[in-house]
Amino acid sequence: MRCIRCSSTDDKVIDSRISRDGSVIRRRRECLECGYRFTTAEEILHEDLVVIKRDGSGEDFDREKLLGGLRKACEKRPVDPEQLNMIVSDVMAVLESKHGSEIPSQAIGEIVMEKLKPIDKVAYVRFASVYKDFHDITDFAEELRKMEDNPVP
Repeated sequence: MRCIRCSSTDDKVIDSRISRDGSVIRRRRECLECGYRFTTAEEILHEDLVVIKRDGSGEDFDREKLLGGLRKACEKRPVDPEQLNMIVSDVMAVLESKHGSEIPSQAIGEIVMEKLKPIDKVAYVRFASVYKDFHDITDFAEELRKMEDNPVP
């Protein structure tokens, strides 16, 4: 690893922790050159995942694109960035187990909403508004009505 402060490649691992689901190892590192401490994440690379879009075309799965959508939905909300990384890891694990290497885009949105709803309802509605392509205020009202009818603890 290269230190983000001084670019040295000399560091030592001072702590390692495995995520709850066991898919990511977080390592706390200390640069031996400048003493700066930083965190890295190590996870299994999900290669050759293809998203099948609504029009039938395919594109390579982009973890950063999914994470960016979650960040946008959670902007100015009390959601820990680490939770967003965990959501992405969980979503990827569920998708691979259910769909293999070809993943329908609709499945991604549905699973993300399922994972986001118990964490932050405002972020959930923001994500749903893009995923479900809300056109006006009645679409928002309908989604809120559904949430009231089926509350999540």
